[in-house]
Amino acid sequence: MTLPNPPDLTPLEEAVAEAFAQGGALSQADPRYVEREVQQRMAQQVAQAIDGRHALVAEAGTGVGKTFAYLVPTLLSGARALVSTATKSLQDQLFLRDLPRLRDALGLPLTIALLKGRASYLCTHRMNQARQSAQLPDRWAVRTLAKIETWSRATTSGDLAELDGLDERSSVIPLVTSTRDNCLGSECPDYRQCHVMKARRDAMAADLVVVNHHLFFADMALRDSGVAELLPSVEVAVFDEAHQLAEAGVAFLGTTLGTGQVIDFARDMLGAGLQLARGLAPWQELAAACDKAARDLRMAAAGPLREVRGSLKLRWDERAERADFGTALQGVAQACEAAQRGLDTVSEIAPDFSKLMERAQNFRRMAAQFEQPAAPGCVRWIDLSPHQARLVESPLDIRDALREQMDAAPRAWIFTSATLGDDERLSWFTESAGLEDALTLRVGSPFDYAAHARLYIPAAFPKPNEPGHPPAVAALAARCARALGGRTFVLTTTLRALQTVGERLRDTFESEGDNIQVLMQGSMPKRQLLQQFLAQPRSVLVGSQSFWEGIDVPGDALQCVMIDKLPFPPPNDPLVEARVKRLESEGRNPFSDYFIAEAAVSLKQGAGRLIRSETDRGLLVVCDPRMAGMNYGKRLRDALPPMTRVMAEAEALEWLEGLQAQALPF
Repeated sequence: MTLPNPPDLTPLEEAVAEAFAQGGALSQADPRYVEREVQQRMAQQVAQAIDGRHALVAEAGTGVGKTFAYLVPTLLSGARALVSTATKSLQDQLFLRDLPRLRDALGLPLTIALLKGRASYLCTHRMNQARQSAQLPDRWAVRTLAKIETWSRATTSGDLAELDGLDERSSVIPLVTSTRDNCLGSECPDYRQCHVMKARRDAMAADLVVVNHHLFFADMALRDSGVAELLPSVEVAVFDEAHQLAEAGVAFLGTTLGTGQVIDFARDMLGAGLQLARGLAPWQELAAACDKAARDLRMAAAGPLREVRGSLKLRWDERAERADFGTALQGVAQACEAAQRGLDTVSEIAPDFSKLMERAQNFRRMAAQFEQPAAPGCVRWIDLSPHQARLVESPLDIRDALREQMDAAPRAWIFTSATLGDDERLSWFTESAGLEDALTLRVGSPFDYAAHARLYIPAAFPKPNEPGHPPAVAALAARCARALGGRTFVLTTTLRALQTVGERLRDTFESEGDNIQVLMQGSMPKRQLLQQFLAQPRSVLVGSQSFWEGIDVPGDALQCVMIDKLPFPPPNDPLVEARVKRLESEGRNPFSDYFIAEAAVSLKQGAGRLIRSETDRGLLVVCDPRMAGMNYGKRLRDALPPMTRVMAEAEALEWLEGLQAQALPF
């Protein structure tokens, strides 16, 4: 696509060109501003999509500056806008940093708002209940609750992200936040001061609202996050980090029955019953029956698996055909029905009981649904973790749901990411999202990868399915880290490989007297791991899925990224199996059209951790000989930025030693 000639520019396109030009609003606001032709090209395409109220899918390589490329035309258009991104931390970055800077630079009197899900906001009613219930599990929880109570007296937003040091995994968070199930709505005694309702009111009044993908799809499924009220008035909808959109949608558009939800319900019912209606129903028995039914379902879902580490995805048919599983499902339905009857007798005493009755009814309905066959076009599976089982029924993609939203009213739809496919039509994304008719744009990174980055694929290396592969990855990682003095990421495709590689690497450094620290995902919260990696340069960080993207370590702090093997989707995953069957039924090749396309996108994400600025230099190592020798290897190599390939380990280590010699002292 080419930009129109200057005389053909619309008023919005002209305003965008002026803002990005040298001497324009952006360069005046920031002395470090650099004009980038690729950024301006993307910004003009976004402006055209806004003017024409059509859909644009734009892939923008690292360093393009895609955030400003979509925000500048969106803000200058004066249109009411919704911007959705992948995570709450990226939401905060947009709302607290990028948008205020741009609004000031452009001199626009715009109001912006941040909208997150219920679980991000303090519920003062539930906080007071938690204080009175005396059900906190340990003294750490007591301290955390006290800290939250102190902060609650000063906060205006109620956004728990304001609280420094609050672990997002804390057991206290579910006790001081609401869910759709337990929120009392307008009948809540604290309704006037409700932080969730205030956030929604602010969003309805704002010119631009920042949400996240999970919230967007949760609203489509439940109409419970405020987005449903907001969307009809929006003229521009932007989805940043759009490569995560499909999986976020699939997770929320289906039906999920979690044993943990039923256990939480039992606890809430017992607390409310003893506090507000003691003696009016057998609360202890009703709660114990629901709790036991949920635990029995978790045991039946686990089947012969006695010890579960991490999370497992189990095929539905493997469990659903077992008699004990069907019995356990019926047990949940019966226990919740008994609870519903008990709650019905006291429903007029307090609004808490009406809400609890709705929850019991919902669990009973879902248990009955899972006893029947899955809906057409949907797939079922069981997510099993050490503490709960989640029964999931999900659509295979987001096509129908997204098309329904897009057809509702004419508005501009912008989808952007650094990785959306490995062909010009960005088919990996556009097919799963039902956007085959959208305009597409690919703008490459302005960075000089050929000069600044090297790619090494060891050809004589154990295959990923061979037992010698993880030890060989650890040994090569040790040699690279020694040459560089640490400053290395090892990205694994599985948690099992993470443990094996990380422990082998640690043993190697200890036995050979290397002063290099090994940091492993899971040993501490993600943010803390990154802080330690930056504070101690002689480090190797071994991470799995959550470190493949969204991690920004520019400069000399990270100069080697190793990927243990090609990130193909797991073939025995129930969702993957269902997608493969659909492709086969359409006469297509699942390996080429799905597995390789998925691997190419994931590979680009992982490789994207290496070069984060114009001056960064580094080495990418892919420890999978298939990328060098198999016929599909070229397609995967071509999906990566144009790094200069080195063919021998000695050459790779020499490059790292050179980087080490040039590195700035920390």
